[in-house]
Amino acid sequence: MSTVGAYFRLVRAGWILVREGVIAALPGEQFQGMPLFMWKAARLFSRRRSGEQDRTERLAKAVDRLGPSYVKLGQFLATRPDVVGHDMAIDLAGLQDRMSTFPEALARKEIEESLGKRIEDLYVRFDPPVAAASIAQVHPAEVIRNGERQKVAVKVIRPGVRRRFNNDLESYFLAAKLQERLVPSSRRLKPVEVTRTLAQTTRIEMDLRLEAAAISEIHENTKDDPGFRVPWVDWERTGRDVITLEWIDGIKMSDTEALRAAGHDLEKLAEVLIQSFLRHTLRDGFFHADMHPGNLFVEADGTIVGVDFGIVGRIGKRERRFLAEILYGFITRDFRRVAEVHFEAGYVPGHHDVAAFAQALRAIGEPIHGQPAETISMARLLTLLFEVTELFDMQTRPELLLLQKTMVVVEGVSRNLNPHFNMWKAAEPVVGDWIRSNLGPRGVATDAREGLHALVSLARQAPELAARTERLSRELDRMAVDGIRLDEETALAIGNAEAKLNRSGRFALWVIALSLIGILIQIS
Repeated sequence: MSTVGAYFRLVRAGWILVREGVIAALPGEQFQGMPLFMWKAARLFSRRRSGEQDRTERLAKAVDRLGPSYVKLGQFLATRPDVVGHDMAIDLAGLQDRMSTFPEALARKEIEESLGKRIEDLYVRFDPPVAAASIAQVHPAEVIRNGERQKVAVKVIRPGVRRRFNNDLESYFLAAKLQERLVPSSRRLKPVEVTRTLAQTTRIEMDLRLEAAAISEIHENTKDDPGFRVPWVDWERTGRDVITLEWIDGIKMSDTEALRAAGHDLEKLAEVLIQSFLRHTLRDGFFHADMHPGNLFVEADGTIVGVDFGIVGRIGKRERRFLAEILYGFITRDFRRVAEVHFEAGYVPGHHDVAAFAQALRAIGEPIHGQPAETISMARLLTLLFEVTELFDMQTRPELLLLQKTMVVVEGVSRNLNPHFNMWKAAEPVVGDWIRSNLGPRGVATDAREGLHALVSLARQAPELAARTERLSRELDRMAVDGIRLDEETALAIGNAEAKLNRSGRFALWVIALSLIGILIQIS
């Protein structure tokens, strides 16, 4: 029955998207056959007033009706332009994660159940909420820390949000499986895998202990960085459903007029922001992946403070080297080397021609060298790069796409602060230092040392690996003689599962048909 419920929720979501004009706002003239017919039908059923709104407004209205889990879905898909397209990703990135607050009494109950103490024993003052999002809301409070009263921000999980997300995630998986089955060309994008990533990301975001751990790690990484910091975490008052953080008094980076009135150097802020992001990415391999201006504050001394670490990105050393060599290769016009990096990393299949790929990269890189440096967008460069790599069967790399999305946002914030911002000049100290440290003699020595450690570790595991290999060889010999056999219980379970799938599939099709008939009757 849960599958039937997923079909119902999917039909409801599709109908809301149609009524709010989201489907009609898509560029459907390029469709053919049944997709073109469905797009034209969607235009007929759209609300009349929706035609007066742009696509972002239509999306916002639809998501508001669908609920908080669809806000998260939209924000997640904004990080995957390979799945939804570049223009739609921009529209989805504009979705505002602002929801109505829930009663303070429920927040107090959630905190007390999560931490096992009364509110009065945890905080010397606890105030009503000041902001609410799809997953949690924030309360100002005060605690005694180091013998002094200090103001803190208390983030509390929204009651019932996990159950709601789990129900909607079932619909997302259903839609992804139908897409893979009915649209073969979409299988390269791995929609089921994308949905699985969304599910994992959401589960992590709904355990506030993990967000606290991310904040703590970045706090430690950036403690000596110039001009950037993150809040401290009060671990004594942090649990699965609540996190207590330092309260930040500052001006939101989105309010440029207030920053200018306070005497801040906007050009310096833009430079510090992009350098901080690149430093976190290249040096630490761990970065804040939701650095929109609403999550960035500027304190009185000009220090930038990042908040809301529900979404973070992590990339390994190989991906960091990949990114640095690409940027350096485009700067020096060494397109052959950029192509080789893609093949060495295994991102482009080996059956493609390196020279042909280098030629495609040249088509991206050459126009850059004819422009003033301040007009060249690093984020746009990466966007074009991923468009070209699609032609060469480059598989989806979620960690690189999240990095690209964050770079687009950070660069946009920097250019909003300084329209003449020179991205390359600001990035050079960080990127250049990383390249010298990791691709020069020091980098070679580090790689050799790490390789030696790996060989020693492998040598220690050799007896166990030999024993496993021997067991595997015996099993393969037995299977070659006797074949693969299933016991009666397993065979019966497989048959029952197949029969159940066929029954539920037929029943679900009837549910969808009856739902559509009901909708048509309602609007006629």
